Amino acid sequence: MSELSHVDASGAVRMVDVGGKPPSRRRARAEATLRMAPETARRLRELPKGDALATAQLAGIMAAKRTSDLIPLCHPLPLTHVDVALEVADDAVAIRATAETTAQTGVEMEALVAATIAALTVYDMAKAIDADMTVSAVRLVEKVKEPS
Repeated sequence: MSELSHVDASGAVRMVDVGGKPPSRRRARAEATLRMAPETARRLRELPKGDALATAQLAGIMAAKRTSDLIPLCHPLPLTHVDVALEVADDAVAIRATAETTAQTGVEMEALVAATIAALTVYDMAKAIDADMTVSAVRLVEKVKEPS
């Protein structure tokens, strides 16, 4: 296993120096699941288009853009594209987020933050009717770096 990237040899935290790396096209995809009662999922599906799911989609996109403000050692990145998609199933909302950039470091944290914040936004809007919801399975699905 490699060493922790944000810890130096003495154990102190540090921001990774990417100054010597050439910019390259990068993409990351992440997903999260918000588990809920079937009745909650039914009610979300019946909302007019543009309500809870559109709000969560927008929250995820905005969060990806603010990742370096939320996670102390992340580099601020010039995102070229962020996409957040939400799909309501029988007892869950599946969230898929993609972030893209041309930079010296990857965008996996931006994709993970987008998926997580979208899930939490739906949670916030549905918590009054379902206090037992859980955010789970937050994970990186893909990380791609195109050759420079």
